[in-house]
Amino acid sequence: MSTAPQDPPAQTLAEPLRPTDPHRVRTFSGRQGRMSDLTRARLDEHGPRRQLPAGVLDPVATFGRRAPLVLEVGCGHGAAAVAYARSHPEHDLVAIDVHVPGLARLLAVADEQGVGDNLRVDRDDAVAFLQDRVRPGQLSAVHLLFPDPWPKNRHAKRRFVRDDTLDLLRDRLAPGGAVLVATDIASYAQHVREQVALHGGFVVQETPRPAWRPMAGFEAKGVAAGRTVTDLRLVRR
Repeated sequence: MSTAPQDPPAQTLAEPLRPTDPHRVRTFSGRQGRMSDLTRARLDEHGPRRQLPAGVLDPVATFGRRAPLVLEVGCGHGAAAVAYARSHPEHDLVAIDVHVPGLARLLAVADEQGVGDNLRVDRDDAVAFLQDRVRPGQLSAVHLLFPDPWPKNRHAKRRFVRDDTLDLLRDRLAPGGAVLVATDIASYAQHVREQVALHGGFVVQETPRPAWRPMAGFEAKGVAAGRTVTDLRLVRR
């Protein structure tokens, strides 16, 4: 897959998601999150500094340098994104999600913790973002941390890791780039292994839990419930 990214219309973090292909199966739920006064205040105060510019991703214009570029898909409240940006100042990180309150919290925490200029955020559908705004070979890594497992059989087609998204990820990753997947759902980990084996464009590596990742959010809930966390590294062939 090597289609050229197209410039999407500009929008702020608070605006509705831009239209996407109505025939494509979404990998996220329709939950958008209530726009509270706190959320609006956080967006107004912290958004201008860190919102990703509209259009096709231009890392040099955005970050002012050439550095390994990492994309976090579904960053939630941003604990992992903030921790990664702080612990890897030599890397540039773009964190995306569809949930506005979570993005607003990420923005506030990033500034409170003194995260540098190597972190940008945007509100977008991850598949549309990869299709329309990322150039082939542009990413060093993609983080997929505790994605929605869509456990019901009738919803399994919505899982992010599947043949078409693996095609897209492989195209957007640089040679040797990797997708880091973490999940506390054993069936989802097995789903990832099976999909990657069928696809053939990646090598699956079982990896230890990275030291930079905080114990928070879905990971903390999963561990508290007695579930085992699986970390996989899908290395682009």
